[in-house]
Amino acid sequence: MTSGSDFSSSDADFLSGESAAAPAASNPPLMESPVAAGFPSPAEQYAEMPLDLNELLVHNPPATYFVRASGDSMIGAGIRSGDILVVDRSLDAADGSIVIANVDGEFTVKYFRKSPDGAVSLEPANPRYRAIVFREGMELRLFGVVTAAIHQYRHADLDS
Repeated sequence: MTSGSDFSSSDADFLSGESAAAPAASNPPLMESPVAAGFPSPAEQYAEMPLDLNELLVHNPPATYFVRASGDSMIGAGIRSGDILVVDRSLDAADGSIVIANVDGEFTVKYFRKSPDGAVSLEPANPRYRAIVFREGMELRLFGVVTAAIHQYRHADLDS
């Protein structure tokens, strides 16, 4: 069963939830004033405290892992191929959560849907793909709830 969104990490690393230790480095500062997405505003000050992305994005470190997405089935949710997803295994999936799931042996990222009668489905965020509706004999295992997606923009100086 293809789902339109897979992962580039190996299944062994993914299942263990292990990730490489982050190198010790200084954290860039967070600007005190937000930047306007419409009319430009001059950057006024830097905050005293540096911004630690782990502190911002990882709420339960022992239960959190990162995985790189591939495919376009979640493009409408802002998840693009190559994005790094922050996943918390300690959270329970609720209707509307974005989850990492294993469906009949294949990993995917989708919206988790649970109807009032208890029926479960996994819904893509791209109309080119169909929802995965669970029937008897299908296996679903949830591997966590996606809490953030990190998207990088390409720049010639960084693409070496």
